[in-house]
Amino acid sequence: MVCISILIFLFSGHCLAEDKGLLWKIVSPNGNISYLLGTIHSDDTSVTDFSELLQKDFAECQVFMLEALPPKDPSIFMNMNNPISEKLTEKEFDKVRELADFHSMHIEAAMHMKPWLLAIIFDLPKPATMYSMDELLFGKAIEQGKRIDGLEKTEDHYAVLDSFSVDEQMTMLKAVLNHSQEDKQRDLEILLNTYKTGDLVKIAELDDKFTGSMLPKPLWQKMRVKLIDERNEEMTEGFANAARENSVFAAVGATHLSGERGMLSLLRAKGFHADAIE
Repeated sequence: MVCISILIFLFSGHCLAEDKGLLWKIVSPNGNISYLLGTIHSDDTSVTDFSELLQKDFAECQVFMLEALPPKDPSIFMNMNNPISEKLTEKEFDKVRELADFHSMHIEAAMHMKPWLLAIIFDLPKPATMYSMDELLFGKAIEQGKRIDGLEKTEDHYAVLDSFSVDEQMTMLKAVLNHSQEDKQRDLEILLNTYKTGDLVKIAELDDKFTGSMLPKPLWQKMRVKLIDERNEEMTEGFANAARENSVFAAVGATHLSGERGMLSLLRAKGFHADAIE
């Protein structure tokens, strides 16, 4: 399952100093209790070995929500008319071939994937296990017979990245091609260690340093607005509507929680109480 949630550490603006934590108890104005978990797209056992408290809270909820449900039609990820090879130099094509092989992907399939998707996949280390945090929770929700829904509509979720021009998407991809596997692994380890502290300020600062330095400033600023700020409003509305009626456990990229335009602040503005419990 590929989601924008793979872009977990996109910068979200200034964080609130008191907002430190990854699992939050959210109480609606009418008293319903729900939970909001900030995740990182990692299969590292240090984050996928969920605590007893988290598992208890998860089991008690009626509804599981993730950023968006996976699309029913995988062709949403493909661009069959214009292979990206037309926009690559010979050196860049060789790098794509190398990374496609590294990620067990056929080069012909890679050539017809949307550039933003290749950028996401190629910027990740090779998986050590089969499932990330979000995917494990998705499986648990199925096992426990929960209703599963997206915080935003699937078509809206993927339309955000499709809204970037092909040239902008190719800039994202080429930035990743210039990022060595050693640097990717190093950056991920730093982010992972920071994530485990629950320090939302440091998480945001690190991503601004890592991802922001890879891209032209105007493109990076556009990504911050479209992928974080605007989506936070949509996902907060989706969570609030569900949490007024049900007990909800939602999993979102950790950086969506923080900042003046983050989900915690937006939920508080709607009359919800939010307190960190883990």
